[in-house]
Amino acid sequence: MYRIGFIGGGINSAIGRSHFIASQMDGKFKLEAGAFSRNQEINHKTGEEFMVASDRVYDDYHKLLEREKGKLDVIAILTPTDTHEVMVEECLKAGFPVICEKSLCTSYESALKIKKNVEDTKGFLCVTYNYTGYPMVRVLRDKIKAGDLGKVTNIIVEMPQEGFTRYTLDGNQPKPQNWRMTDYEIPTISLDLGTHLHNMMAFLTGAAPKEIVARESSFGFFPQVIDDVLCMINYTDDIAAQMWFSKAALGNRNGLRIRVFGTKASAEWYQAEPETLKLNDKNGHVLLLDRSNDKAEGQQARYNRFKVGHPSGFIEAYANYYWDIYDALTEYLTKGEEASHYLMNIDTSIEGLKLFEVAHRSAKEHKWMPV
Repeated sequence: MYRIGFIGGGINSAIGRSHFIASQMDGKFKLEAGAFSRNQEINHKTGEEFMVASDRVYDDYHKLLEREKGKLDVIAILTPTDTHEVMVEECLKAGFPVICEKSLCTSYESALKIKKNVEDTKGFLCVTYNYTGYPMVRVLRDKIKAGDLGKVTNIIVEMPQEGFTRYTLDGNQPKPQNWRMTDYEIPTISLDLGTHLHNMMAFLTGAAPKEIVARESSFGFFPQVIDDVLCMINYTDDIAAQMWFSKAALGNRNGLRIRVFGTKASAEWYQAEPETLKLNDKNGHVLLLDRSNDKAEGQQARYNRFKVGHPSGFIEAYANYYWDIYDALTEYLTKGEEASHYLMNIDTSIEGLKLFEVAHRSAKEHKWMPV
């Protein structure tokens, strides 16, 4: 088990809890220190919730780098993109391996500087692109590499979202995080979403982009930033790609979709249905693969924390339920009673047993029965 520290990732951030849960889930890492937020109330509250000792929650990440030498195995940088270049450099020079939230930085020039720092320090650096972690995406890559689709000719990848153009539940305009409201040499939407799609292309095919034509637009509430990008890209290996990513696509929460077309077959994966990979062959056959019928990649134990039929999200739902249990137990211990909105009481269990007892009789007697 590696000892990890967080810079950023406070409980008020978009990705702090996700990194905490993901890093701890399989016992590979243990969060032992952090400088989670510049807001010290949030910083120390995060430490409490993430079960980090109070003397290892730092008000400034420089203190973390100074005092945690020899105590941590790796540091995860979970701050906004425009801060990454400096923080990555300082962590590498301090001798820490680095996990960096995407995207790595805000410009090509900055990326080159970071690369030089990695080379000069002989350090370790990885950038997190979590969508490639889905088992069936990895099955798709294996099938592409094995030639099961034939020669890949076209790939269409899209990631439409609606966050910049949909009203909140109380009827107001959304209030995105401040860092999302500034475009750099590369528009923030391209750093935020586009790099995911490029990374997915590289992950699946190993191909590199050769030429591109793109359209950038602003359709949502915030005209100061680009919120919709449409691209056509020619890749090496004579692969043509289309990319669309948007924060102004009404009706889409996070519609990541990949379609791969080859000379023998095509394949499709959709994040909203993550357990299924759809294949189509020249004879008009449609094959649906999941972890239960993939003989190679999808069968690895690391992808099967729970049995097939309980898709990605099952464990997270369990965590949500335990949160409900925590709230209910706290109310019980402090007030002597609990009234959770989410936990069902014993009466519900009794009702269910009665229901299915009657159902069994009904099945045998072939008639309607009252419960």
